[in-house]
Amino acid sequence: MGRSQESFSKREKEKKKAKKKKDKMAKRESRNEDNNQGGSLDDMIAYVDEFGNLSDTPPDETKVREEIEAEDIVIGVPKKEDSGEPEVNVGTVAFYDSSKGFGFINDNNSGEKYFFHVNNVTFDINENDKVTFDIVRGRKGMDAVNVALA
Repeated sequence: MGRSQESFSKREKEKKKAKKKKDKMAKRESRNEDNNQGGSLDDMIAYVDEFGNLSDTPPDETKVREEIEAEDIVIGVPKKEDSGEPEVNVGTVAFYDSSKGFGFINDNNSGEKYFFHVNNVTFDINENDKVTFDIVRGRKGMDAVNVALA
């Protein structure tokens, strides 16, 4: 009688392959059992409450809802009322480079930083000076112009 043509490693590979296949089938069966495909419609419905949050309970119909007229809804930003006086911004010079002729001003009210150029200044300026200024849109953002000592 002759020896078997299969080597030990070949049999081990086939055993591993069969075990993987068996595990895969077991996982598939467990997923099919856990699947809620046959669940009721009530289990799948989600409701949105008055705050926009999802919940599984239906909204309470006994609550009185406030009716809003379509004319009362304001879309956009309301126009700024003109008080008659021009708005004066007050700030502190945070940085100034006299050799290059520019600097930055920290607005005391909003904390924003605004760029300014020496052409928009009417006096000798130093860091930490209290100044008043106007704001205009520049090339890279808002710029301070008409800078004067406060």
